[in-house]
Amino acid sequence: MALLVQKYGGSSLGTLERIKHVATKILHAQQQGHQIVVIVSAMQGETDRLIQLCHALSPDPNPREYDVLVATGEQVSMSLLAIALNAKSCPARSYTGAQIGIQTDSIHTKARILDVKTESIRRDLAEGYVVIIAGFQGVNARGDTTTLGRGGSDTTAVAIAAALKAKECQIYTDVEGVFTTDPRIIPDACLLPQISFEEMLEMASLGAKILQMRSVELASKHNLPIRVLSTFSHHPGTLVTFEDKIMQRRLVSGIAFSREEAIITLNGVPNQPGIEGQILGLVSAANIEIDMIAQNASDKETNDFTFTLHRNDHAKTLKIIQQLAGELGIASVKSNIKVAKLSLVGIGMRSHSGVASKMFQALGQEGINIQMITTSEIKISVVIDEACLEQGIRAVHAAFELDKLPSQETPSLMEA
Repeated sequence: MALLVQKYGGSSLGTLERIKHVATKILHAQQQGHQIVVIVSAMQGETDRLIQLCHALSPDPNPREYDVLVATGEQVSMSLLAIALNAKSCPARSYTGAQIGIQTDSIHTKARILDVKTESIRRDLAEGYVVIIAGFQGVNARGDTTTLGRGGSDTTAVAIAAALKAKECQIYTDVEGVFTTDPRIIPDACLLPQISFEEMLEMASLGAKILQMRSVELASKHNLPIRVLSTFSHHPGTLVTFEDKIMQRRLVSGIAFSREEAIITLNGVPNQPGIEGQILGLVSAANIEIDMIAQNASDKETNDFTFTLHRNDHAKTLKIIQQLAGELGIASVKSNIKVAKLSLVGIGMRSHSGVASKMFQALGQEGINIQMITTSEIKISVVIDEACLEQGIRAVHAAFELDKLPSQETPSLMEA
C-alpha cells in the first residue's frame, strides 16, 4: 500500500463532468489499495471571477478580506469532489486549510507555510477515508485566513506530502508534463521525462506556469520528488528530482518566458556610493520585487540604472521612482511595459561554452534586439520587445534543436 498525495488544478476540476472524472481516478487508485490525500485548486476561472468582484468594489482591497474572499474557491472544489466520491461509495472528507491545521505567517496574499498538522489526516486515512484539502490557503496565529499566492495549491500539496513523508507528490494538470517550452507556441516541443529541481526552480521563477516556485523550493528542501502529469491521459509525465538522478544529461532543458514584464530606466543617476540601495530600498519597502538589474556609467558624474519588475507593479513603482528622482537629482525616468523576458535553462551550461553566443546569434538573425541580459550557472535571460517574443522562442528552440530531444519514459510511480 502506498500513500499518494495528489493535487488537481483548476483545469482538472473546471466542470462537474471533470470533477466526476477525477473522482473516478481517485476511486480506482483507492481500489488498488492506496491511501489518498488530495489537494484541490478552485474550479477553472473561479479565482479570477472572485478577484473581479473584489476589484469592482475597490481597486485596493483590504488584504485580509481579499484572502477571505478568494479562499472560498477551493472550498467549493473540495466539497464537490467529496460529494462526488461519496456518491461512488468511496468515503471522503474535505477540509479547509484552517480545519486541517496549515499554519502560515501573517503576510496576506503571499503567506508562507510554517507548519502542517497531520493528526486528522492520519486518523481519516486509517479509517479508510480519502482526505481532500483545499489548497492555496492556511491560517495565521490570529486565526485569520491567509492565501499563498497564485499557484499556491502546489505548495500546499508539497508541504502536506513532506509532512506525511510521501514517496512523491503528484501534480495533475491539463498537460502531460514539463515540455521544452510551451507546446501552444511550439507544437514540436518535447516532453521531458525528467528535470532537476534546480532547472525547474529556474523555469518557475522565469515565467513557466507549470509549478509554483515555492513548491519546488520546498520539495528540494525535503528531498521530495514531484511528478507533473495529466489528469486526462495515462502518460507517466515528468519527474522533478535531483540532478544526480537524471538519466539523460542535456545541454539545454527548455525555454521559459514571461509576458508580464516592465522595465524602468533612470538616466543621469548621480555617481554616489549607496544611491542604488536608496532607490531599491524604497521599492522593496513597498513589497515590490525587482528582477533584472543593470547599471552603466554614462559619464564620470552619472550612471544609467535599469531594472525590470512584474507589470502589475509598474504603476506603483513608477510613482515611487518619479518622486525619488526629484529628491536625488536624477535627470529623467523612462519606462516600458511592452517588454517580455525569454530565458534558456539547462544544467549542461555549467560545463559547456558558447551557449550565450548561440542564443544571441539566433535572436540577431531574426532581427530581434536585446535590451537587457542576465545569466547564472544554468540560465541566460534576455529582455526583448513583447511583440517579438514568440518569434524569439521559435528561433532559440530551433537553434538548440529542442524538438529533437530523445523521448524516454519516466519511471512509473512504483519504480520512482
